[in-house]
Amino acid sequence: MSISRKGVFAGMVLALAALGPGASSVWAGGNDSPQPSTVQADSVLPLMTVHKTPSCGCCGVWVEHMHQAGFTVDVRDMDDLGPVKARLGVPYGKGSCHTAEVGDYLVEGHVPAADIRRLLQEKPDARGLVLPGMPLGSPGMEVPGGHTQAYTVELVRPDGSTEVFANH
Repeated sequence: MSISRKGVFAGMVLALAALGPGASSVWAGGNDSPQPSTVQADSVLPLMTVHKTPSCGCCGVWVEHMHQAGFTVDVRDMDDLGPVKARLGVPYGKGSCHTAEVGDYLVEGHVPAADIRRLLQEKPDARGLVLPGMPLGSPGMEVPGGHTQAYTVELVRPDGSTEVFANH
């Protein structure tokens, strides 16, 4: 038995309908165009756009953490995140596997939602927040058994310098 494209599409439509209105929308583009999907949440918080590679599983878990924290998340899958990181001014050596934009700020890596909410509330003169690498236990990097590593979220100043924003 073979399944036609029409049948697959119909199944996807039924699955999305079962999730309810506004739960998810998916755009499909060519290989070179971003392929965003949007998950609706708290309308008080600004839209968060997350740039990630299509194959990164931990990024998807982090996006779910943001959604559960009340953010509306627009996911943009792309093969090369370098231009996004350069445009937003992610400092050299402070990169991670995904880059987000929320309000007027960048968020690099597995930054907890509470830190992002604090950033948006305090509105410092800054580019945003970075969490270099992928520390165990940070949102999206949870492991069985609950093992965690201490990590520091850094505030990126307009000149690209960083300072401690939160220790976890």
